[in-house]
Amino acid sequence: MKKVGIIGSGIVAQTLGNGFIKHGYEVMLSSHDVSKLSDWKENGGAHASVGSFADAAKFSNLLVLTVKGTAAEEAIEQAGPQNLNFKTVIDTTVPIDELPPENGVLRFFTTLEESLMERLQERFPDVNFVKAFCSVGNARMVNPDFKEGKPSMFICGDNDQAKTEVGDVLKMFGWEVEDMGKVTAARAIEPLAMLWCIPGFLHNQWTHAFKLLKA
Repeated sequence: MKKVGIIGSGIVAQTLGNGFIKHGYEVMLSSHDVSKLSDWKENGGAHASVGSFADAAKFSNLLVLTVKGTAAEEAIEQAGPQNLNFKTVIDTTVPIDELPPENGVLRFFTTLEESLMERLQERFPDVNFVKAFCSVGNARMVNPDFKEGKPSMFICGDNDQAKTEVGDVLKMFGWEVEDMGKVTAARAIEPLAMLWCIPGFLHNQWTHAFKLLKA
């Protein structure tokens, strides 16, 4: 059976974990305090397990990074970069600052010339990061149901084989995959989280997604 390790334990980690279990994967979620995942583990049944960040990193060749952006680099250090090297890591992180939103617009601790993903890729060059899940809320991450059809998921990364693997997962999860190229494209993809959140903060609308229309 296919396995996926998830570095993180929050709502995104649990949502994606449930999605992978639904599609036949064994899933390990990770936390500094695994006791808080007891309900998730029980509900996930035989295919759900929990452990440390390092346990999840060793668990499989496909991983998902779901921690807060401010904690992303430290989480990988705790997982052990040697346990992630040459593996595919779906990077869901967004560089959200601790400052509150301004007029519904999130604040980032990065600039337009550098994404969080680029920082991660530079610090951990042997990890095959693929950016995804920055442009949608957790409620619509797995098999979203929109009357307009399948929404678009924008991805990027330097390793083509890793992007193909992540693309297959996204298609399984009900998305149209839009490959935006190399890691530098994360400078454009990560800010989609800003755009996605504005209707939520201003109008309490949190169930939308983006679609790329082509002539």
